[in-house]
Amino acid sequence: MLFGIPDYWAFVVAGLMIILLPGPNSIYVVSQSARRGRASGYAAAAGVFLGDAVLMALTYLGAASVLRTQPVLFQVVKYLGAAYLVWIGLRLVLAGLTKIRRPQPTGPVEQAPQVRGHGSFATALLLSLLNPKAILFYVAFFVQFLRPDAADPLVTFLVLATTLEVLSMLYLSVLIVAGTALAARFRQRQRAAGGLTAGVGTAFMGFGVSLASTTLG
Repeated sequence: MLFGIPDYWAFVVAGLMIILLPGPNSIYVVSQSARRGRASGYAAAAGVFLGDAVLMALTYLGAASVLRTQPVLFQVVKYLGAAYLVWIGLRLVLAGLTKIRRPQPTGPVEQAPQVRGHGSFATALLLSLLNPKAILFYVAFFVQFLRPDAADPLVTFLVLATTLEVLSMLYLSVLIVAGTALAARFRQRQRAAGGLTAGVGTAFMGFGVSLASTTLG
């Protein structure tokens, strides 16, 4: 039993499998890397990291119980998050359609400039925070690996949360490298890049609709 946690390595495997599932956070990171460069990708990843850390801290402090006992609050956060996802998706779809309609370059293609990632960081942070399902998920997930008689439950929780964050950042780093490679390939194929951007936007709109239909049951 490592750090007082039963089945710690089972937690690592389960956490990795969950992280590998596609979701709005990971898709946003790879799309920002492909569209705006590595710096923007890492800024988005930092936003995801901070947002997840805040949600896990709220989980430990009992935010899930508040959401369950205050359904109005849950509904407000849920619909704000859903609207934000749809708004981001719509912007990506419009950006993609603009690329598809733009005339194809005929001369040498310049390297895409690296841009500052302040906007990417803020957007990714809000994507994480405006998702009440995440808090409920963390409660359901962590409780399976916490001993009720643990000598120091805070230390145990911090070990689990840190493990999940490290796994997440490693995965997001892989996505950033992949997104940068995609950018190099799509730079000469504006219509293909536009189609991919519009597809990502459509996926975000789908995530928004899915979040809006979430219930506490």
